[in-house]
Formats: sequence, structure tokens, C-alpha cells
Amino acid sequence: MEEDKSFSLASEPINRVEDNNHGWQKVTYAKKQRKTQNKKAVSDSSRALPNGSGILPEKTGVFKGLEKHAEERRRKLEAQRAAAVYDDEDEIPRRSKINRGGDEDDEDVSSDADVKNNVAEVNKKEKTKKAKKPKVTVAEAAAKIDADDLAAFLSSVSESYEGQQDIQLMRFADYFGRAFSAVSASQFPWLKLFRESPVAKIADVPVSYISESVYKTSVDWINHRSYEALGTIVIWSLDGILADLASQQLGSKGSKKGGQPASSKSQVAIFLVLAMVLRRKPDVLITVLPKLSENAKYQGQDKLPVIAWMILQACQGDLAVGLYLWAHHVLPILGGKSGSNPQTRDLVLQIVERIVGAPKARSILVSNAVRKGERLIPPVALDLLLHVTFPASSARVKATERFEVIYPLLKEVALAGSAGSKAMKQVALQIQSFTVKAAGEGNPALAEEATNIFIWCLSQNPDCYKQWDKIYVDNIEASVAALRKLAEGWKELSSKQSSLQALGETLKSFRQKNEKALGGDVDVHHQAIYKDADKYCKALSGRLSSGHACVKAMFFTIAVLAVGAAVVSPNLDTWDWNKLSVYFNTHQSF
Repeated sequence: MEEDKSFSLASEPINRVEDNNHGWQKVTYAKKQRKTQNKKAVSDSSRALPNGSGILPEKTGVFKGLEKHAEERRRKLEAQRAAAVYDDEDEIPRRSKINRGGDEDDEDVSSDADVKNNVAEVNKKEKTKKAKKPKVTVAEAAAKIDADDLAAFLSSVSESYEGQQDIQLMRFADYFGRAFSAVSASQFPWLKLFRESPVAKIADVPVSYISESVYKTSVDWINHRSYEALGTIVIWSLDGILADLASQQLGSKGSKKGGQPASSKSQVAIFLVLAMVLRRKPDVLITVLPKLSENAKYQGQDKLPVIAWMILQACQGDLAVGLYLWAHHVLPILGGKSGSNPQTRDLVLQIVERIVGAPKARSILVSNAVRKGERLIPPVALDLLLHVTFPASSARVKATERFEVIYPLLKEVALAGSAGSKAMKQVALQIQSFTVKAAGEGNPALAEEATNIFIWCLSQNPDCYKQWDKIYVDNIEASVAALRKLAEGWKELSSKQSSLQALGETLKSFRQKNEKALGGDVDVHHQAIYKDADKYCKALSGRLSSGHACVKAMFFTIAVLAVGAAVVSPNLDTWDWNKLSVYFNTHQSF
């Protein structure tokens, strides 16, 4: 026990290199020193001196220097980052003391590399912010266009490119292209507007944005350009619009947002120039559309809103041209596959509803029913109108009622013309050929209307009786309906017939065919039809015969009175014998 309590001199050698003790030795309790060393053997082993003479302190000046050096290096890097206007200091990760290894030199190298890498990444991500350009609306850009400046420009262009109207029109388009160059696609979302808005809303886009003086200056200048040059600019403008349409459709497929991409050309200017050309020279579209109909590039449901907008522009210049374009190029769509699409039917109807709803539309359209030798509504269009207005009861849709409203005026335009003229006689023959078929389709409403038009044809051309005789047997049901209509409305219809003599001859031929059919091998159903036909033929023949007797009696009475008057009155000069002769000749057909 005494040995434990005694003092002993430490047997460890003195470190003469690092610490000079001047000959002094450290006095310790040996037993206590051994216990302390056992407890810290693992942790202190890494800090033992190379010669095993002792233990270094917990923290030495060497480590503090390294830590200080690393901290200063970090501060310098942070200062550099702050000078480069990088506010987000958290992007540069700092190593924690827990992850710090035993080798401080490695830690400094790794820390420096991490900082440099992160700074490089920040430099790559950081972009210089550009100043945002102010958004310019269509109205703001249009307000800056000066009519006098435009007039001076057009005068200069006309002189510089005299005889080159194609180039003149392109320069004209360039002028408005520069005027609306600051208008972005987002300020003029024409595709969305055309798809989602009624035609009444898009009809004046974008012409409504420019001043009256600018519009007048433009259209007056356009009026002196040739149809050939104007046709070229119309096709060029349409190509530009459809190219923008294709790019927008492609962008909407590749992006969920379907945003409208920026265009290199000013779409506002293209639409504006095209609108002014069509309004001032609507006939240009009549010459262009047939060419477009032959090219698949301009066909398709997605192009229909653009074509509709173009027709609306032509309507502003000439309402009759608008109806012509609708009947010849838009209405036929209903006879194709896309005609069953409700959106297509709606757009087709919106166009014609705007046309017939215009002020004084009836007088304008009826008086111009035949324009430059062509009918606004040709016979084939009337046939299609009949079927969309009078469908079978099971095929009626919402659009049917809208067609029923506009049909009377369209029918009037289709049948308008100079009665007895060569062109009108030809039209009557064409219309008769399809109305007789429509009357026999088994649709009561359609048959009634088709029969009325069939009888109208008889009043326009005596040759229609001959054509009726040829198709009588093949269209016996429609023929019976026409005979019934004539018999029931004879008092009103007899005076409208083109030739009662031709009617009488046709009835005789019908009776012979009826007798032949009834004497042959026909089924019970057709026997009943032929019996009805023969009944109406006899009734009409009897009325024609009684009419002839009355006319003959009247002629005889007039002749007797004339002779008596001549005997009684010696002054025969008072009688207008020429008029009396004409009167007799005009009634020879009876």
C-alpha cells in the first residue's frame, strides 16, 4: 500500500526537440497515470509522438493555424461571390466538422474544389437579365399609322416600280408589316379568336383597328391595281396565314400549354392587307377560289374558318359576291363527309345568315340573281338546300330549323330570272331533273316542296312537258303528285303554264301509257298508282277541253259583233284590226 502512495519520477524520456524543460522531470502518480492511459488508449493513440515519449495536448497551435487558414480561404471565396452579385450563398455547401477527416490538408483541397465547382455551376445558370420590351397592342400600333405618310409612301412606290404591280403590292404589305412589327403574337391570337368567336365578331378584324382615313387611302390605291396582281397578293397572304396556322398546330401538339408561338411576320399586317383587297375588289376571290379548290393544301376542316373570314370580307364589298362564294364553295361541304360535323354546319349557316340578314339583302340578291352569266345559287346548290331543309323526320337536327328560316329567300334567288329567256329555260330543265327525283324519295315534306318547284319548271319552258313525258314511267309516283297538284290548283296554275297545248299533248301520252301499264303485268301497288294518274289525267283533259270550247265561243261572239259593227258603221278606221289580229293569234294555243 505504501508503494502505491509513494511518488515516482516519470521514466519517459524528455522531448528535447519540441519542449526544453531545463532538466526538470514531471512527477506523477504511476497507478493513476496507468488508469488514465487505459481509458484513453484508443483516442490518444493517434496523437502519440513518433518516439512514444508522451501525449500531445488536445488542441495544438498547428491545428488552430490550419483551421484559421481554411476559414480565411472560405471567407475570401464568399467575398468573391458577393462581389459577383450572387445573393444565394446557400448554393455553396459547407463541410461540417463531423464529416471533417483527420487530414486537414486534404480537407482544404476538397473544400476549395467544391467551392470552385459550385461557383462554376452558378455562373452557368445565371443569365444576364434583359430589359423587357413594353407590350404593344394592335390598337396602339394602328393609331400610329399616319394617312399622309402612307399616301406619300404609296405615291413613291408607284413611281419607283411603275409597271410592276406585284412588287408595289408587296411593298404595300411591307409598310403595314413595319407598322405592326412590335405587336406580338399574344396580342393578336387570331386562331383562338376565329375558332371560339362567332363570325359577326371576326368580320371586322383587324380592319376595325385602323382609322377611316388610312382605310380610304389604302382601298383607293388598291382600286387601281390589276386583278392579276391582286390575285397574287391574295394567294401570298393566304399562304402566310396557313403557314402560321400549321406552326401553331404543331406547337400545340408538342406542348401541353399549346401557346401561340412568335411569328417572323406580322400576322396583323397580312390579315389587314388581305381584308382591304377583298373588300375593294371582291371579284378577285371568285377567280382565286376555284384554283384553291383544286389544291389539297387549301382543303380541310381547319382551314374553313379562314375561308369563312375571307368570304365575309368580300361580302363587305359586294353582298352578291358573298352569296355566290357561299353557294359555290361553302355549301357543297355539307354534301361531303364533314357535313355531318355540327361545328361545320354551324359555321356554314353563320356565313349565309349574315349575308341574308344584311340591310336590303333581298332586293340586292334577287336583282343580282344572275351575275356575269352565272347564277348566285346554281341548280345543284338548290338541290342540296332542298335536302338539308327538308330532311326525313328522323334526320332532323338543330341546324334544320335555321335552314328553314333562310330557305324561302334562297329559293327565291335560285328561281329568279327573266321568264322565257333562253338561260331561264335551260335552268328550268336542270331543276326539273332533280326535283322529280326528290319528289319520289318517300319524304312527305320534301316531296311537297319538290313538286311545287317541278310545276314552276313547267311554267318556264314548254320543253319541260316533253322531258316529263320521257321520265313519266320511271318516276310515276312523282308524276302522280304533280298531276294531283295541277288538278287541285287548276284555277291558279292554268294561267301560269308556258303552253296549254303542250300540256294537252302530254296528257294524251300519259293516258296511253297508263292504259298500257294497267293492261300489263304490274303489281297491285303500281296498279293503284297508275289508276290515280289516269284519274287526274282525265280531269285535266276535261278542263282543257271545256276551256277550249269557251274560248271558241268567245271568239265566235267577237267575230259576229265585229262584222255587225262593220256593217252598221261605215267608218272602219276607228277599229284597230291589228290589235284584234294579235289577240286572236295569242290564243291559238288554246
